[in-house]
Amino acid sequence: MAGNRAVVYVKPGEVEVSDISYPDLVLRDGPGVNPLNVGRKCNHGVILKVVTTNICGSDQHMVRGRTTAPSGLVLGHEITGEVIEVGSDVEFIKKGDLVSVPFNIACGRCRSCKERNTHVCENVNPDRAGSAYGYVDMGGWVGGQSEYVMVPYADFQLLKFPDKDRAMEKILDLTMLSDIFPTGYHGAVSAGVTTGSTVYIAGAGPVGLAAAHSAQLLGASRVIVGDLIEERLAQARSFGCETVNLREHANLGEQIDQLLGAPEVDCAVDCVGFEAHGHGAGSGEEAPAAVLNSIMDVTRAGGRLGIPGLYVTGDPGAADDDAKHGTLKIRLGLGWAKAHTFVTGQTPVMRYHRELMNSILSGRAQIAKAVNATLISLDEAPSGYAEFDNGASKKFVIDPHGLVRS
Repeated sequence: MAGNRAVVYVKPGEVEVSDISYPDLVLRDGPGVNPLNVGRKCNHGVILKVVTTNICGSDQHMVRGRTTAPSGLVLGHEITGEVIEVGSDVEFIKKGDLVSVPFNIACGRCRSCKERNTHVCENVNPDRAGSAYGYVDMGGWVGGQSEYVMVPYADFQLLKFPDKDRAMEKILDLTMLSDIFPTGYHGAVSAGVTTGSTVYIAGAGPVGLAAAHSAQLLGASRVIVGDLIEERLAQARSFGCETVNLREHANLGEQIDQLLGAPEVDCAVDCVGFEAHGHGAGSGEEAPAAVLNSIMDVTRAGGRLGIPGLYVTGDPGAADDDAKHGTLKIRLGLGWAKAHTFVTGQTPVMRYHRELMNSILSGRAQIAKAVNATLISLDEAPSGYAEFDNGASKKFVIDPHGLVRS
């Protein structure tokens, strides 16, 4: 039996690479596994040898201690791998296939899945609709920042790359299909980005950069990205975005006015989430509703707001008691008065990943360049987490087996 090593959450601010069990086609008990999921048989699943697995900003929320994640939780929901074992109920996925794994776990059988709402599958998480690998309160499915991982419902979920050799040549782009590229794209689509749109993207982390590149692919005429970190804004400018440094300028509308000649945009995307900070002189203070309120302020009447940024129902590190339960001081009256449309929640990855794969393989999408994909080994993952938490403008891609040519 082969061994297995993985990135494990230890305590706030600390992750480590540990030996864990080699996966089989049963969901075993372990840190974060819902008791009602323990012993769940997954003959519809496969075992993957992980080729690439990425560090996500959502992982950082847990690592900072901003969720109820338990010590020992195996991290990682952005997974690309080679199939090395198939369950008895798997019909179409074969050993040797190179595949992208949507971060949402979806059964393909429930009403939500049949309506393409795979982000709120009703059968994979006993607590509520929706699930993901290696994430708190998501059913306890073991994370994929590891050497090997089990993936259920393989025939339904997995996106097979048509040519393995060609895929490996573009693996730093294709690895983004498991989460951030579809998530950024979903944010832009939800905001109604189309030909000629003016768009504001809140946040220049990897998802914000993916949303900005997606807005360009969708035909936006002007894409403005705001952030507090200049290094990240420089990365946005590197592929043609305009930027606003919110640490230096508190009034977002004035900055947009200077760029566009009017203090508003057609649509906006929140790629920050609940750990948002105030702008200008108040940028050192956490203000979880700051981004939502600011994008309502600068989006035109009748506009749409895409909100792929993560908001949680439990935040033990929040600044006040309301925010600890996900209750934020949002100016809903402003959004109502301006007839805004809000689209929130996880991204239904399967709605987009095949088309985005084709855009990558054709050369039209350059997502690895946009997010500054940076290859690291499994043993370098803890330092990657620390560097990312300090604001580095990089999307860290873990290569557990040294299979990727740098």
